[in-house]
Amino acid sequence: QVMEVDKYSGYDSQGEESSSSGPYTRGSSNNPFIESVRPLIELIDSLKCIGLDEDINLPSIAVVGDQSSGKSSVLEALSGVALPRGSAQDTLAGNSVGICDELITLEISSPDVCDLTLIDLPGITRVPVNGQPEDIGDQIRSLILKHIDKSEAIILVVVPCNVDIATTEALRMAQNVDPEGLRTLAILTKPDLIDRGAEMDVLNIVEGKVIPLSKGYIIVRCRGQSDINNRLPFEKAMEAEQNFFRKHPYFSSLLAEGNASIQCLALKLTKELGDHIKKSLPTLTEQIQNKLLNVQRDLKNFDQGPPLSEELMGPFLSEIILMFSDQINELSRTGHSSDGNIYTVLRPVFKKWDSHLRSTEATFKERVTKMIEEYNEVHRGRELLTFSEFCEFECVIQNHVAALQEPAIETLNDIREIVQDKFREVCYSSFEQYPPLRYIISNMINDIQSKQEAEAEKRIKEFINMEQLVFTQDKVLQKKLDESELLEKTGLASSDTSNFDEDMTFNSKGCSLLDTRNMVPDKLVLYYEIVYQRLTDYVPMLITLFMLKDAAKTLRYQIIELRNGADVCKLLSEDPDRERIRADLKHRQDRLSQALDLISNRL
Repeated sequence: QVMEVDKYSGYDSQGEESSSSGPYTRGSSNNPFIESVRPLIELIDSLKCIGLDEDINLPSIAVVGDQSSGKSSVLEALSGVALPRGSAQDTLAGNSVGICDELITLEISSPDVCDLTLIDLPGITRVPVNGQPEDIGDQIRSLILKHIDKSEAIILVVVPCNVDIATTEALRMAQNVDPEGLRTLAILTKPDLIDRGAEMDVLNIVEGKVIPLSKGYIIVRCRGQSDINNRLPFEKAMEAEQNFFRKHPYFSSLLAEGNASIQCLALKLTKELGDHIKKSLPTLTEQIQNKLLNVQRDLKNFDQGPPLSEELMGPFLSEIILMFSDQINELSRTGHSSDGNIYTVLRPVFKKWDSHLRSTEATFKERVTKMIEEYNEVHRGRELLTFSEFCEFECVIQNHVAALQEPAIETLNDIREIVQDKFREVCYSSFEQYPPLRYIISNMINDIQSKQEAEAEKRIKEFINMEQLVFTQDKVLQKKLDESELLEKTGLASSDTSNFDEDMTFNSKGCSLLDTRNMVPDKLVLYYEIVYQRLTDYVPMLITLFMLKDAAKTLRYQIIELRNGADVCKLLSEDPDRERIRADLKHRQDRLSQALDLISNRL
């Protein structure tokens, strides 16, 4: 049989040292009930051995008590050995004045001990002593709550008989986390120190008349300080305890009812832990299955990593580079990527460019109209009255088109940012675990985009300059004029033709401006329609070609060339954190799978 005590390092009780003169027998080896619950307790121990308690809270018994409550003596009586105190804990906690979160695990194997796993929590203290930290009380309470707050824990509260149980800190903490007392079992110690006349009060407590607990109370008499000093063997202490209760005028009935003695406590704890484990197993199994599923999902986000053999690293590098190249090709060809289509992001930018072009049409017409109105006074040169100089009208178009260069370049900048970010996303998702490779390709993307942007900007400026030549084929403009004339005739069909005479107005010089004032603006606006159509299509097409299509082609070529003469081991160096996380996930997967096998095989 095996009893395990997980003892938190720290200053406890009086820091006394004690030793055992040998084991003592409880006769539990042949108890049919003990034999029936042993597989359950051994199962939990096996799950702890594989480290499952790192993933899931396992059924346990947490022992809580004030300092000097007799907690350590109870555990020593249960285990049959002296537990480490005082200097035995200095290494972890530091000179026996503090506590730490590390456990001291003691495993006692003997045919004479009960199958139990107990967590011995530090004794509750209120005032720091002997150089303890000022907040030692808060530290201890926080550590205790960390364990007893878990629904999987049975709370074993140790309280001396000679104090007011309702005022003990240990029981109050248990009540805060277990208000209905469903998980709490109380142990009353030091019955030999009860004041005469207070025996009935203790009986009322044990019978649940003061503070009811569903798991009840057990009263025990362990070795006292004088027994420890005299090295009284545990077997003798147990005999003395049996005699004490058997002859006690008030407590003898408790022994007969199974509510007194360490031996009764051992059987009670074994039964309670066994029942608790049995009830917890379905939930525990479900938790393990859910945890395993989550771990397996997380592992999918972590590729298996590069091959360990250098001979296989080259082909592996080629494989992941070609996969990246295929993704970039698909992105440039169809726009598709893992998180959507890039054109859904590009299209609004191009629409913004189109809207800007369309919004400038009214401004252009206003400029032309104003120029005509002021033509004779401001613009007319040596040409005769009613004649106009084409260059003047050409200047209006040129100035207007020149102003479109800046928003066209802004459109290019916006598209470059979108495409570059998208390329980087593909790079990061493809080479997330290989920082050197990711860094090189990310810089490659940036360099290619910069060069493509410079070339695209040059082409846009060239096209804006070409538009300032003010040119289109005659048939193109004539088609626009014919369409406009048809619309005008349709609109004027019902109008009085005498209005034509009214349109033959004269300026202050007595010259007719019919042609220049009424027809030239419309003709120029028709020409601007041609300019608009060329620019609204050409700029997006040019930007798409340079920043997406050609950039993708160049990137694919350069990354394929990257394989030649590359330091494969360096390129495939993994992020240490990622490597650690993958290893941890694999360990957790193995641990959880092994846990399911253990549960399946034991039950």
